Amino acid sequence: MTLPETEKMPALFVGHGSPMNAIEDNIFSRAWLKAGKALPKPHAVLCISAHWFLRGTFVHGAERPKTLHDFVGFPQALFEQTYPCPGFPSGAEEIRRTVKTTRVGLDAEWGLDHGAWVVLKRLFPKADVPAFQMSIDSTKPPKFHYGLGQELSPLRRRGVLILASGNIVHNLKMMAEEQDAMPFSWAQEFDAIARNSMRRGDHGNVIAYGKLGEAASLAVPSPEHFLPLLYALGLQEEGERPAFFAEGFAYSSISMRSFRLG
Repeated sequence: MTLPETEKMPALFVGHGSPMNAIEDNIFSRAWLKAGKALPKPHAVLCISAHWFLRGTFVHGAERPKTLHDFVGFPQALFEQTYPCPGFPSGAEEIRRTVKTTRVGLDAEWGLDHGAWVVLKRLFPKADVPAFQMSIDSTKPPKFHYGLGQELSPLRRRGVLILASGNIVHNLKMMAEEQDAMPFSWAQEFDAIARNSMRRGDHGNVIAYGKLGEAASLAVPSPEHFLPLLYALGLQEEGERPAFFAEGFAYSSISMRSFRLG
């Protein structure tokens, strides 16, 4: 059964950064809270997170997704956090019907990783909106992920808010110890390239990020945190422009830029 038609839901890209944003009060967590208050209440949220990155495309279809603590070395208070929202099995089946360019497997084990629940905890703190997650296929090139975002666009008119969660700049090997340390010049350069490309609607420049020189290679040493951005751009429709509701850097080498479409 196809989900019923609704008003078009927004789509979001959130630079999620550290899982500590789930419990810390900082400029980024406050920006997410504010953004959440401005959102219409959707039937469900589909999360596309950097942290479910594996071979193949899967969608999680359990009634009660687990809160995954997929990190180490953080305070016990963070491991005690839960996000007890309902799942959205009918949304998982809708995706499997909607996507034609690749096989979408059904998963019952994953849940919500920290790229999803840490952000959801700020956007919808009551955990009263169903949420489910789709994986990122590690074997596919950037253009595939952009195209898959385009295929998912009809869900926005079926009550589903789509949340892509990663970071435009994400280099953990070069990160500073202090969250508010001065960002590297190459991090600022690449973040600005991405921002300006998005502002002028030049998605091709973002998709071909691997050709953008040394700043790009330092900003995106591995693709998993960058690829969610391409899903968000694929969801962009005629007349929409990214409205940036968070920007800046954490630990010198992580861009926290976030935006809303629609």
